[in-house]
Amino acid sequence: MSAQSPPIGPTTGLSSITARQWLILGMVQLTTLIFGMTITSANVVLPQIKGAMSATQDQIAWVVTFNLVATAIATPMVGWLSNRLGWRQMLVTSMCGFTLFSLLCGLAHNLESLVLYRVGQGLFGAPIMPMGQGILLATFPKAMHPLVMMMWGVGAVFGPISGPVLGAVISEAFNWRGAFLMVVPPGILAIGLVWFALAPFTEKRITKFDWTGFLALAIAIGAAQLIMDRGQRLDWFESTEIILEAIACAIGFWIFIAHCLTAREPIVDPRLLQDRNFAVGLFLVFVMGMLSYTPIVLFPGLLNDLKGYPEGLIGMLLAGRGIGNLLSFMIVVQVTNRCPRLGLAAGMLIQAASGWWMAQLDLNMSSGDVFWSNVMQGFGFGLAFTPMSVLAFATLPTHRMTEAMPLFHLMRNFGSSLFISASIVLLIRSTAENYANMTELISPFNKTLDLPGVAGRWSAQSTDGLVAISGEIQRQAAMIGYINAFYLFTIASVLAVPLACLMVKVPKE
Repeated sequence: MSAQSPPIGPTTGLSSITARQWLILGMVQLTTLIFGMTITSANVVLPQIKGAMSATQDQIAWVVTFNLVATAIATPMVGWLSNRLGWRQMLVTSMCGFTLFSLLCGLAHNLESLVLYRVGQGLFGAPIMPMGQGILLATFPKAMHPLVMMMWGVGAVFGPISGPVLGAVISEAFNWRGAFLMVVPPGILAIGLVWFALAPFTEKRITKFDWTGFLALAIAIGAAQLIMDRGQRLDWFESTEIILEAIACAIGFWIFIAHCLTAREPIVDPRLLQDRNFAVGLFLVFVMGMLSYTPIVLFPGLLNDLKGYPEGLIGMLLAGRGIGNLLSFMIVVQVTNRCPRLGLAAGMLIQAASGWWMAQLDLNMSSGDVFWSNVMQGFGFGLAFTPMSVLAFATLPTHRMTEAMPLFHLMRNFGSSLFISASIVLLIRSTAENYANMTELISPFNKTLDLPGVAGRWSAQSTDGLVAISGEIQRQAAMIGYINAFYLFTIASVLAVPLACLMVKVPKE
């Protein structure tokens, strides 16, 4: 995506922002809000979709992971397409396709078609985040980037806040289809706003696209995701399919790396990695992607299946993450301007603390525990993401920002899809192993089952009693699985903290 106009205005205060810049900022906020709202609202209704389509825990995760991996695969094409089509035509096309596939998701009649439409939604939605962020960075002067990123983030936060609440309320009033159909009206509004806001930005440039690198990367990412999504079901490398996918993944990554190092104009210029901040930023945004959506994928199943919470209450509890994001914006600009590395490290540690809190939950958890742990996670994420973004691009030349932005978001989406799949695999394996271990304790010789407080509910002497015991063991085993997934979340957060120290300070203008 080329920087089609230089930053406007030499000053850095709010008074220096022109009417056109305000319109562009509002347009980017709206498109980002719609994108975020779609992701979070879909996660809330996963338990309802699971029941309606008779899907298993790992199958229903495809609704999220295939969408994210499609977004990751399409992201490298954003720069090339925006050059060929121009900013306005590119973003209008993206919003039209995104809105159409949101409508189709709401009309899907089985799991296969829903996953297919989610893939389409991801492909067309891929440009929304990188183009929006790239347009803002290219339109505003560098000194205003922390303020602009914070203002953009406010719009981004209302998606995670409103998405779960609106999606849950509509799905309870009607069904899960409403969580997708509610995106259509604001999507149509956004199309019109994009058309007017980007009216001056119609410049087109014919540039060559590296199809070899793109196809190799797409095959590698797609194969890696299929391994993670289907490995548990197919018994990993005992399956011929998984072996073939692993070979395709290895060959794809090998061709991609070799091609980028030898081609004249590769899809990913390796010289970008010579910039220390950007190279470290890619690792950090990969981890931030891992931490971004995992809790809001895990909690709906935990609260609905193990606690019986309705979708409306689940949506309100998960909105705490967005509220935490919003609270972080009260200090993130000042922190980013004064000590961005400290803010980044503190944000990662706060997310680790929230993950530890989530891992201490049990079947007697309260709604307050769920809500406030999500608020803490959202606050930590918001506190870390802005300084990470500013640091990652601070030492890059301005003309290379929009070239680097798609790679930045590719790493984030790929991290999200892989880590969600890994968390689901850990959840399923932990549940199965703990169920097997606990059932060994059930026998007619276990005197615990004869205690007065137990005998009326569970019994090894009757079929109904055994069914009741099995159900309770399944709940306890699943809770341990969720706890282990939250511990994995915590470990990932802690391991990323030292990376903040590797980034250099933002140069002063």
